[in-house]
Amino acid sequence: MEPVKKQQFIEEFVPRLHASPPPEVLDHSLPAIRSDDDLNGGLIQVSGVKSRAAAVLVGLIERDGELHVLLTQRSDSLPTHPGQIAFPGGKIDDTDPGPVECALRETFEETGVAPEFVEPVGFLDVYQTRTGFRVVPVVALLKPGFTLVPEAGEVTAIFDVPLSFFMNKANHLRHSREWQGATRYFYAMPFGERYVWGATAGMLKNLHDRVFGP
Repeated sequence: MEPVKKQQFIEEFVPRLHASPPPEVLDHSLPAIRSDDDLNGGLIQVSGVKSRAAAVLVGLIERDGELHVLLTQRSDSLPTHPGQIAFPGGKIDDTDPGPVECALRETFEETGVAPEFVEPVGFLDVYQTRTGFRVVPVVALLKPGFTLVPEAGEVTAIFDVPLSFFMNKANHLRHSREWQGATRYFYAMPFGERYVWGATAGMLKNLHDRVFGP
């Protein structure tokens, strides 16, 4: 796929996004559109797990005339999802007015990118994880001038990948693992030494589907 230019993104991608946060991120009586089990016949509910609202930032940086996706690598010492590639984000707190404010707060805490450098442009479908999170991805353009500062103890690396790589369907792989006696399938989009998979890859697949789908 050709590099994705900023103007192309604004003209062709943004109109295919949700203009406001989908209601199911907060109204958990509504079904989530996407989930960790998109490749396993629909979401398998995990008993004893209370659903919690969360938001992440799909931040896009312009480098050498094309857009790149900002990603983090979680610390190996974290109790959940250690070492995994993720978007900056987290649980929506009671003090957050909404998903956008949560994504901005978490992004600043995890990467050092302050809210004044973030221009939200739309939302992806709500994504349900097996660990009980209802996640709304906030898509945003990042303005130049910020300094990246990984959150100590939480983030080991901050890096970016060309958006065109994730928008190339040839890079949308289906991998599997054994989990609780069954084979589970998930999306994976390895980029060099970075193994992008699970919820992060699923949300990027959702971005592709919204832009290039019917």
